[in-house]
Amino acid sequence: MSLPAYDSESRFRLLIEAVSDHAIYMLDPEGRVQTWNPAAERIKGYTKSEVEGQSFERFFTPEDRAAGAPQDILRRAREHGRVESEGWRMRRDGSRFWALATVHAMRSEAGELIGFAKITRDMSERRAAEQALLESERRFRHLVAGVVDYAIYMLDVDGTISNWNRGAERIKGYTSDEVVGRHFSLFYSPEDRRRGAPAAALERARAEGRFEAEGWRVRKDGQHFWASVVIDAIHDDEGRLIGFAKITRDATERRNAQLELQKANERLAQAQKMEAIGQLTGGVAHDFNNLLMVVSGQAELLRRRLADDPRAAKALDAIDMASRRGQDLTRHLLAFARRQRLRPMAVALSDRAAALQEVLDTSLGRSIHVTVDLPEALWPVEVDPGELELALLNMAVNARDAMPGGGAISIRGENRTLKAGEVEDLAGDHVALTIQDTGQGIPPDILARVFEPFFTTKEVNRGTGLGLSQVYGFVQQSGGRVTVDSHLGRGTTFTIYLPRTNADPKAPAATLQVGAPRGVSVLVVEDNPEVAEVAAGLIEQLGNQVRVVGSAEAALRALEEGPQPDLVFSDIVMAGEMDGLALARRLREERPGLPVLLATGYSRAANQMTDEFPILAKPYQLSDLSRALAKVLASGAPQSEAV
Repeated sequence: MSLPAYDSESRFRLLIEAVSDHAIYMLDPEGRVQTWNPAAERIKGYTKSEVEGQSFERFFTPEDRAAGAPQDILRRAREHGRVESEGWRMRRDGSRFWALATVHAMRSEAGELIGFAKITRDMSERRAAEQALLESERRFRHLVAGVVDYAIYMLDVDGTISNWNRGAERIKGYTSDEVVGRHFSLFYSPEDRRRGAPAAALERARAEGRFEAEGWRVRKDGQHFWASVVIDAIHDDEGRLIGFAKITRDATERRNAQLELQKANERLAQAQKMEAIGQLTGGVAHDFNNLLMVVSGQAELLRRRLADDPRAAKALDAIDMASRRGQDLTRHLLAFARRQRLRPMAVALSDRAAALQEVLDTSLGRSIHVTVDLPEALWPVEVDPGELELALLNMAVNARDAMPGGGAISIRGENRTLKAGEVEDLAGDHVALTIQDTGQGIPPDILARVFEPFFTTKEVNRGTGLGLSQVYGFVQQSGGRVTVDSHLGRGTTFTIYLPRTNADPKAPAATLQVGAPRGVSVLVVEDNPEVAEVAAGLIEQLGNQVRVVGSAEAALRALEEGPQPDLVFSDIVMAGEMDGLALARRLREERPGLPVLLATGYSRAANQMTDEFPILAKPYQLSDLSRALAKVLASGAPQSEAV
């Protein structure tokens, strides 16, 4: 079947009328409609009869007509041959649509203008989609720009910054004008730039699609902050890399909080460890010191009997030395666990500088040069002077052992007002005692353990590992802190911080010279038969009379029955309803003129009480017992004197 024959004009008309999405029509030179295709009727809503011969101005909005837009379009088409425009147009029902319109000037072969060809397309849906996209992008830009807790910005494929939000300006300190166009390595530290960290981050994001890390970054003012960083690779629809999205958050506060939590956990673990050691030490200290009391006491009793036997004397010296070392071990453990009995008093450290210098010079040997600088301007502190001296001696001995070829040790004091967090949990006025040596230094992996009991790097039989433990426990128990700083080959520095006291310092007390008591009667109250035997033997060796009972209740009965002793010497920790401390308090009420001397290897109750009664620590030597008895008898009644 053959198609009907059409002339060229008919074919062109069929073509125009077949177009359904473009309004195609002709205008005369004055802009009146001459032709009208079906698409024009569908788009604009007018039939051919309604618009033919009418000015095309009716398709424009009132605002555009008032502005002369129709005439301007025709004028420009006459001048340039073609005009393309976009804007709102009117339908017959008064509704508006967004139109893309083209007007072509038509001329005769002689060049005379014979009219215009106008093509209009309804672009409302496309424009709505574009506007929606633009609005979405606008909202996204406002969202990104408004975020102040995150630095959000784009990088090109080489790492150059292409945009910048308010959060980036707040976190990093740069304005958009200062960083756009610069490489993002600007925010890395010089060390990170030298090792190629920025390039490595981009390479990983390029290879894996994402890079995430935390580390130090640098603000505009040079200040470092801890940053949480994410870099995402961005690809186009064809999979080509077109840049990177970078998000940075200032995580300094979070990191500091985590570090504080970690420190708190470490302090808690340390406190729990010390409490466990303290419980263990307290549990065995009394019994262990009783054992030492028996050993050392029996050795004392044997000395007179074997005074003419050199070999026996040498053996007794070894026993005595072992007993003293055991006593020191228990004392240091109790010090670390903060369970030793301290006798704190207000002290002016400068008053004790000369005596400390003499002790250190005598103890450390000629190969060690010691300097003690404790100026008079130092604030007074409240400490147990003997334990402070022992702590400084322990640190000095430790420093000496780190300088086998000799060296120098300096002890300096200065006043420090500490800010919160500067030294652990301390704040306020403190005296800082710095002990510095020129030794080998302590390796970093060992530095954190130097205060642990029994931890030592010395050879076997060269130390117990309790010297620095005593320092730690004493300082903690005195309300202070001790820190250590060391560098291999450059020596070690310990610093003791002791809180300032407002009390008036006391001058070092002169040693009270009292004669050994003889011819007095002593009631010994001790539930351990072996210790009781030793105590009685030592008192008798001093030329006194002794009566021994095994409990506080038995002591009260003995006092009721008579005869009356000149002094009661009682252990504190005893079985039964009444311990030695309760016995002493009862005797103070019922027999206020009867002197009481207490003894203990370790007692929590004794540590917690003040100088209510004189206490003699076990194990004690004959000379210790003699002085204690003499002082108590000289006082005539129980009082708060140390023995």
